[in-house]
Amino acid sequence: MSWTRVIVLSLLTTLLILTISTAVKSAAVPDNSKAADPKGAARQVFMPESEASNFFKRRSRRSVQYYAELQAEQRVRMSNNEHRREHNEEQRHEFENYVEEERDEQNERSRETTEQMREYHYDGLYPRHHWFH
Repeated sequence: MSWTRVIVLSLLTTLLILTISTAVKSAAVPDNSKAADPKGAARQVFMPESEASNFFKRRSRRSVQYYAELQAEQRVRMSNNEHRREHNEEQRHEFENYVEEERDEQNERSRETTEQMREYHYDGLYPRHHWFH
């Protein structure tokens, strides 16, 4: 157990040294927008702090074009949902018709088999409910 105490104490002292140390003032990047003017894609992604503070103020209201695009997307989504719903209904109806035909065929086969068994085992006695005794 003594080696775990040594590791914990060394980690705690390292943490204490790092927090007390004045060599690192902050992890923030200084704002030197004049020092290096970014070009190309970096200019589109990064912006100076002065513009960043006003970014959300300028974009608080959505433009009319945004709402038009949003409505167009909603119409496309609704039409896709309608097509999917119609397709699913069609598939369900086809399956129901198939199942119904299959049941009818099965009932017909079982009825024919029962009829054949009755005719084969009929011994001329009435009532016919005493066939299988």
